[in-house]
Amino acid sequence: MLVFCAVVFVALIAVMIFLNRARGQAPGASPAPSTSMTTPSSTDQSSPKPSSDDLKKKLTPEQYRVTQQCGTEPPFRNQYWDNHKPGIYVDVVSGEPLFTSLDKFDSGSGWPSFTKPIDKNNVNEKSDRAFGMERTEVRSSKGDSHLGHVFDDGPTDKGGLRYCINSASLRFIPVEKLKEEGYGQYLPLFEKKK
Repeated sequence: MLVFCAVVFVALIAVMIFLNRARGQAPGASPAPSTSMTTPSSTDQSSPKPSSDDLKKKLTPEQYRVTQQCGTEPPFRNQYWDNHKPGIYVDVVSGEPLFTSLDKFDSGSGWPSFTKPIDKNNVNEKSDRAFGMERTEVRSSKGDSHLGHVFDDGPTDKGGLRYCINSASLRFIPVEKLKEEGYGQYLPLFEKKK
């Protein structure tokens, strides 16, 4: 009986740690908006990643926790899960282009979901075995920001992948501001859809 109680106790602790990490913030708290801290010029490969202290000054606590500490924000309580505006999503740390609204779909998960990155070279995938699960983590190539995970349960007619991404790792740039913010090369993607 004592062994059974010990096993149950350890299992409860593990579940609490997992839920605490997945929940990310107190119930009822609304997510902080993204800051406009990056420009495309900051995506230069020769630019070193900002120090941890600099990132803590530039990012909100939630953005820092998600991008630098592999955090997960709450589903349905994040900035972009239900955003339907046309535009692109860039790394909040480096400004590198990651996804477009053209590849965004409603997965029902409560997080922004995409069928593919804007450029496969802008994301890195690595094995993630945290919490006894086997998943594939997605990180930005230049900023090395934790973005989320990729799963193979996306729309089959679009390749079958679902990039499940934290809003806190992204900054959204609407189509009408692409040129102004230095991302004008992506305007043709949206002109084709008119």
